[in-house]
Amino acid sequence: MSKHGKLKIIPLGGLGEVGKNMTAYEFQNQILVVDAGIMFPHNDMMGIDYIIPDFEYLLDKTDKVVGIIITHGHEDHIGAIHHLVREVPAPIYATPLTRGLIEVKLARNNASGLVQLNTIEAGKSAKIGPFEVEFFHICHSIPDAVGLGITTSAGLVVHMSDFKFDQTPVDGWPTDFAKLAEFSKRGVDILLADSTNAERPGWTPSEKIIGPAFDKVFTEAPGRVIVATFASLISRIQQVADATARHGRKMALAGSSMIDNVKIARKLGYLDIPDELLVPIEQALQMQDHKVTIMCTGSQGEPSSIVGRLSAGTNRQFDLKPNDTVVLSSHPIPGNEETISKTINRLLRRGANVIYDAILPIHVSGHASQEELKLLLNMVKPKYFIPIHGELRQLKRHGQLAVEVGIPKENVIVVENGQIVELSGKNIRLGERIPGGYVFVDGQSIGEVDFSVMREREQLARNGIFLIDISVDKFNGKLLHEPEIITRGFVSQEEAEELLPEVRKHIMDVVNDGGWDSEKDIANTVKSYLYEYTKRRPMVLVTLSKS
Repeated sequence: MSKHGKLKIIPLGGLGEVGKNMTAYEFQNQILVVDAGIMFPHNDMMGIDYIIPDFEYLLDKTDKVVGIIITHGHEDHIGAIHHLVREVPAPIYATPLTRGLIEVKLARNNASGLVQLNTIEAGKSAKIGPFEVEFFHICHSIPDAVGLGITTSAGLVVHMSDFKFDQTPVDGWPTDFAKLAEFSKRGVDILLADSTNAERPGWTPSEKIIGPAFDKVFTEAPGRVIVATFASLISRIQQVADATARHGRKMALAGSSMIDNVKIARKLGYLDIPDELLVPIEQALQMQDHKVTIMCTGSQGEPSSIVGRLSAGTNRQFDLKPNDTVVLSSHPIPGNEETISKTINRLLRRGANVIYDAILPIHVSGHASQEELKLLLNMVKPKYFIPIHGELRQLKRHGQLAVEVGIPKENVIVVENGQIVELSGKNIRLGERIPGGYVFVDGQSIGEVDFSVMREREQLARNGIFLIDISVDKFNGKLLHEPEIITRGFVSQEEAEELLPEVRKHIMDVVNDGGWDSEKDIANTVKSYLYEYTKRRPMVLVTLSKS
């Protein structure tokens, strides 16, 4: 095929970070969106529930968006879909399980009926606007994950999303190597591939190794086994169900997302859990402890999750017992390590036996390690390579692996969110830069909290607050009474009793001498004074009234 036309690849999320994956492809003035995920906040993003991609680029082009493809049902690929379709009501394309999980998410967020949902299958293709899209199965830690072959007159792009080369996957469906070889024969212009484990040597272990680890946990557990994982980790739920059956227990589900996802996965045939194995959580709580498995969320130690509440002793439905075994079956999301460590310590303090990856292999990654990444590159033999899905260091390392297997260094394009890449003819170039940052979701607030608010929250958390109320005579500007001062999180009560009179005196001298023009001047004066004597910088707020 002769190459003509210009294809724009527009990374809106997932490049330079782990999470909120979203890529747009633009050709002949029409746009195809791939994935719409969320990212969990870092420890310093106080009060933030999660982060979604900045898809401002699409907002004035909504009539040009011909489709949204979701590659699989994990939150970092599906979590922002209800936000996206409210602004960009384009038809969605997804495999049966992924579609089912989307339907659950849209219904839970009052977004059902906003867009058309289309079911696609691995091994099939679809014409979506000017894009000929071929869907092929890729092995990941959730069934029904697909990679994409996207063909336009500009060339062939292979979009791998999350993958690994597990030869013995739990669902018995390995990555479609034949399709990758077929793409190679046709000639792949650009390959985009997952970089999550680009720093990890060797091969990612098979999911099969988890079975014996769970058998050991269940054999040694004297009481209830409480397994925490992501509600979308369908393969892991199946493994826990199998272990539960082998050891003569019953399994109960806790948490709405876990219940909903298991229900839809069973309905569609992606979970093989007999009715007699499942019991309501209320019934499980009345059974003998050694006969019970509880499946729930909270493997990342989220305070609002069931495991988070159990660790704090605030879970209403049930509490920990001394003989409980809590299994955290996931790797820490980057930035969550401290939170998980604290959760483990709290669980131990409350008497639970805690099993996590450092103790037993109760989790394996769903992402390819270095040898698999090199195998993919050698199999596909792309002309150009763009690493995706990872922090910058992971993207860079993936790029180095590509050079090691023979791709010319100049043909490896490492970019971050917002940097458009253009394929035209046989050449690739960097295009314009567009917004590609964070959009914070804080309760009902979407995008209203920015980094300046984050800095203010951090300052409050680190240094506390200093509130000053001043009343002055509107004619002569003199103080009518001593300033009222309230401080929180700054100094102890004893220190405050010593410090505040001096601060009041300082403020009175400044105001009565007329050495100020606004509340800001008073605040800055107080800040300087406080830093001089405490070496700390609290947030200083001044309210002024004139009478």
